[in-house]
Amino acid sequence: MAQKALELAEQGSGPDSLEVASSSADLGLLLAAKGDHPGAQANQERALSIREKALDPDHPDVAQTLENLADSHRSQDDDETAEALYERALAIWEKALGPDHLDLALIMENLAGVYQSRSRYAEAEALHKRALAIREKALGPDHPRVAIILTNLAELYDIQGRPIEAEPLYQRALAVLQAGVGPDSADTLPALEGLAELYRVQGRYSEAEPLYERAVSIRERGLGPDHPDVAKSLNNLASLYFAQGLYAKAEPLYRRSLAIADKALDPEHPDLALSLNGLAVLYSVQGRYAQAEPLHERALAIWEKALGPDHPDVATSLGNLAVLYDAQGRYAEAEPLHTRALEIREKALGPNHPHVATSLDNLAELYRGQGRYDEAEPLYKRALVIGEKVLGPEHPDVALSLDNLAELYRAQGRYEEARPLYERALAIAEKTLGAGHPDVALSLNGLAEVHRARGDYAEAEDLHTRSLAIREAALGPDHPDVATSLENLAALYAETDRAEEAAALQERAAEIRKITH
Repeated sequence: MAQKALELAEQGSGPDSLEVASSSADLGLLLAAKGDHPGAQANQERALSIREKALDPDHPDVAQTLENLADSHRSQDDDETAEALYERALAIWEKALGPDHLDLALIMENLAGVYQSRSRYAEAEALHKRALAIREKALGPDHPRVAIILTNLAELYDIQGRPIEAEPLYQRALAVLQAGVGPDSADTLPALEGLAELYRVQGRYSEAEPLYERAVSIRERGLGPDHPDVAKSLNNLASLYFAQGLYAKAEPLYRRSLAIADKALDPEHPDLALSLNGLAVLYSVQGRYAQAEPLHERALAIWEKALGPDHPDVATSLGNLAVLYDAQGRYAEAEPLHTRALEIREKALGPNHPHVATSLDNLAELYRGQGRYDEAEPLYKRALVIGEKVLGPEHPDVALSLDNLAELYRAQGRYEEARPLYERALAIAEKTLGAGHPDVALSLNGLAEVHRARGDYAEAEDLHTRSLAIREAALGPDHPDVATSLENLAALYAETDRAEEAAALQERAAEIRKITH
């Protein structure tokens, strides 16, 4: 019908009339709703060209078309173009409506989302706060549309490693939505799952679990047990169990997620790749490489075809497959995948994006595993600089980069350089994640190994004992990281003539390795 209306407008008033512009814009919106974003873009571009010629450049219809066109570019991951269009549209709307009009809040949120995806967090935060103030003033503090912005702002804080600021916003948003639309509404899910993810990252697994379970229940009741969105929620819950090393609980959820996605989605749908990836990573960590590899390869093929060879999700898949090859010592196959993932992310996200730092760390890990220390060190250092610059010097990801660089120095016997890095990583992890988080145990373990290498056995034993206790409490007694702590502590006992104690720990570690592999 929209296509027919456009044809009639062209016949009745000519190809460059405002009527054609209106019909073309309407068709663009219809195509966007159907997922045809290139078609939507073409129609919005035509509408914009006509309106810019026929109307004042600051006319609201021009602003609306700019906004629609920005939406099309954003849906195609062209954030750079979307940003310029949103900024121009916002300027027109501000001039036409005033700086505090309620209608400005939505475009501010869209532009903030673009800034956030491009790691321009300060600009995103300013827009979120401005949009929040507008909606709170116009609608009141307990309106569901206020909760949407609270959730968005919480997510921004979350990715910057600012959980103390994020948590109350998620909690407030969830409370507002539960009161306004009901506790079982799908509208609560962004805040519900955002809060659950925050708890998971902090190692607050017992708090995260009921939220993830509730999200699954809401989607199952509202959409049915075999809906693709249920698969996403199952994937999230499985990831929580995976983080705790509860592989036996994670696997059936990953399998069910994949079965739903396989049945409900086109075999080349990108959401199917998400389910494939989750199960593949589980198998990889368990050493079930023969089962993991075809899943990783299938996920990669789907993302490459659906999203294009240079999409960031393709880089994620390449990195996961490369890590699988790393674990098997297939370094010649892993290296070009790590390199390609890095190149994609640098091109798509810019050289200073946190995901670029992840690829740098992965490639550096490959080099370290091969003893190519001179090649690994500048990559680790660059990843650390990116994290400190973009996320801040006390972000948990910065702590992981510090641990990685310290591990490199320790492998080279550069203990005096490694020690302060481990200590700084430990301080960050304890401050941002809490003293019982597995990342704290990681830093304690590395620091203990430095002390052991230097013959400081009493200090090393204390640190290893702390690391082991954290891992057992947070991850459970049969997690592979628990086995690592047991093995390291056993080595210390062996070096201090405590052979019987060492043997007992080695035996327990071996049993864990059997379970997890």
